Amino acid sequence: MAVDVIVAGGGPVGLMTAALLDAAGISVEVYERNTEPSRQSRGSTVHPRTLEVLTMLDAGDGRRISDVLVAQGKRVRQAHFATLRAKLDYHDLDTPFPFVLMLPQWRTEHALAEYLRTRAVPVHYGADVTDVEQSADEVRIRAAGMSRTARYLVGADGAHSMVRKAASIGFTGDLPTMVGFVADVRLAEHVPGAQYFWNHEAGHASVVPLAEDMTRVFGVEAADTGLTADQVRRRQAEPLTLAELSRVLRAVCGTDFGVHSPSWLSRVSNTTRHAERYRTGRILLVGDAAHVHLPAGGQGLNVGLQDATNLAWKLAAEVHGWAPERLITGEAGYDRERRPVAEGLVASTQAQDALMHNFSRAGAALREMFCGFIERRGEVAAELSAWMSGLGVGYPRPDGAHPLVGAKAPDLALAEGNGTLLRALRPDRFLLLGFTGDADLAGLGSARVQVTTAHRHTSGRDRAWETVRAALIRPDGHVAYATESGDGLAEAIAEWTRPDHQPTPARGL
Repeated sequence: MAVDVIVAGGGPVGLMTAALLDAAGISVEVYERNTEPSRQSRGSTVHPRTLEVLTMLDAGDGRRISDVLVAQGKRVRQAHFATLRAKLDYHDLDTPFPFVLMLPQWRTEHALAEYLRTRAVPVHYGADVTDVEQSADEVRIRAAGMSRTARYLVGADGAHSMVRKAASIGFTGDLPTMVGFVADVRLAEHVPGAQYFWNHEAGHASVVPLAEDMTRVFGVEAADTGLTADQVRRRQAEPLTLAELSRVLRAVCGTDFGVHSPSWLSRVSNTTRHAERYRTGRILLVGDAAHVHLPAGGQGLNVGLQDATNLAWKLAAEVHGWAPERLITGEAGYDRERRPVAEGLVASTQAQDALMHNFSRAGAALREMFCGFIERRGEVAAELSAWMSGLGVGYPRPDGAHPLVGAKAPDLALAEGNGTLLRALRPDRFLLLGFTGDADLAGLGSARVQVTTAHRHTSGRDRAWETVRAALIRPDGHVAYATESGDGLAEAIAEWTRPDHQPTPARGL
């Protein structure tokens, strides 16, 4: 029997996609080429916005997935941009998670895989997707010697995505010019917190303690920059050894910190590629299958998980038959909203590339200038914090719409002990928030819209919430519609949900 959606790729982005689809009532299966779950730490930085969206998933024991991960990770209240000595301060961010969570990637994968296991969602390991065919009505794959059919296929199968290639989606970008190193190791010397070193003669290195007595070390030797693409390929083919890592650390930092017992040694480059489109018919792309770039600040993992969050509720609405065209291929479609975000991701990582890998006195001067911008705690620091944390990412606002439309809603407190907005979000319904206690809003509720009362938001920099009378919140936590008079709510709900019945306009609104 065919399933609704097949997800190719069982990394964190693929598992997140499957988990959110399942939570929205969609039958889903995951196919992963590796024979078992990963035990490598890889993407070890979880951003505030990612923790917010992970709050949508119920761990089944009274906690949310975000609660599970926060209990296991290390909270860091500051973040870096391009490993500059001046840090971005997250203390005052308007979120329940004003910190970066340092956590090995395998723990994020495990939490999501455990969610799927308890929900009896199949995750097939050792099942590489090798063939893809789509028709007007379905997609057929071949994996591990068997054929499987679904209504839709999501490619979460990484930078070398077979799904993307089968869909004939172009993947263009810039060739690499440098080869860096990344390793998870143990240190004989105690390092209490993240340390960043930059030397215009030797290169740069970062030493970042993770959980469980493990330390992430990454950087680049100055001699490994300004290379041709062929030189990069040859250099990447050479295995990184502990002896080489020790030598580079001593050259850049003056010590190797007693590095020993590596669990992961790898090389990375600044290859940049971006899919020309995120959807072809019934095939969609998420995460590294859609965008690859210099791994700077953990942005790839986090943007990928947020891709999944944007995609899942829209695809679920399409499967269930209530998605208007605007959610499928229109102005609020997955491709239209997420491709610009990935373009911003590429720009951010390229800017950090320029700041980190210009090993000259001019490069040193540029870094000091940016440090000054951040230390002033003004608009530059605020904008960088908003982008790096993910909290400032919004979607296009139509002409004439309320200023809040497209923005991420804050974690508003709900009335009558109903918790907060983040814990009320579900991937199969909108929230209609009333701020004035209007009982007539109840008439706008439906299977796709939950009506609740919220307290006004008086903290944070955005004062627009102080005068809003009602707001329609998308399943991913962004504002679909807001009004200070109460006008237009029924029409907005109809435009976004194509509900089972036409909502009755609330009296007096």
